[in-house]
Amino acid sequence: MLHYKIHNHSPNATWIIFLHGAGGSSAAWNQQWEAFKNDYNLLAIDLRDHGQSKNIEPEKKRYSFDLIARDIILVIDHLKIERAHFITLSFGSVLIQDLSMRKPQLVDRVVMAGGIFKANWLVKGFVHLARFFNLFLSYPQMYSVFSYLLMPKKRHQLSRRVYQIHAQKITNKEYLKWLGLYSTFFMTLRRFYNQDINFPALVVMGEDDFVFLKAAKRFTDKHENVNLKVIPKAGHICNIDNPKSFNILVKEFLTTPASTTQRVAV
Repeated sequence: MLHYKIHNHSPNATWIIFLHGAGGSSAAWNQQWEAFKNDYNLLAIDLRDHGQSKNIEPEKKRYSFDLIARDIILVIDHLKIERAHFITLSFGSVLIQDLSMRKPQLVDRVVMAGGIFKANWLVKGFVHLARFFNLFLSYPQMYSVFSYLLMPKKRHQLSRRVYQIHAQKITNKEYLKWLGLYSTFFMTLRRFYNQDINFPALVVMGEDDFVFLKAAKRFTDKHENVNLKVIPKAGHICNIDNPKSFNILVKEFLTTPASTTQRVAV
């Protein structure tokens, strides 16, 4: 089973499940953990090969969205969680898109930080460039390069450093397995983009997230149940760049009555 950590606030409290991004770990949520532990039950999962989720048996030669979803659901079922809010980061937003289509009854509300949605030329170019660099760079080297491309400013230094440290723990062999998701990556985005979204969702982006922000705006414009908030002076990993603003936005979203989270057409 994947490594995870939990905090039980009370038997009747709502669960929040945290899903980190590619190359990260559950440590990406440290400042959210402290902010939400007095009101919610919390679960943070290390995805396969990330953080402390190493040498998961049985070993798989190739990875698929089906496998990753089963990994996550196994933990959730083990803890007997029937329904939860999800807070996700970067590639974690793609995983919750896939998971919500597989088990919609599990999803209450969703927050997608640095969300990745229907691919425009920037998103496609970024993914293709990653595959190209993989031909001659190790995964830690490639991730270091891409962390500067994605989070280039001085004010992104902490989030860039956090993810560079965690990327060092992933081997080339493990990375190549994750790269196998590429074959269905864009199809998963397209399916979710074109379906009706029946749960309240909040997309939180940094204003410096030049790769993914434009696609996030188009996505939220299309769906009434999805709202967009942009955090000033923050990049792709906005929950680390500006945790105070991020936590305020998320708390407000999670405590607002469902009937008022829907965007009003004007």
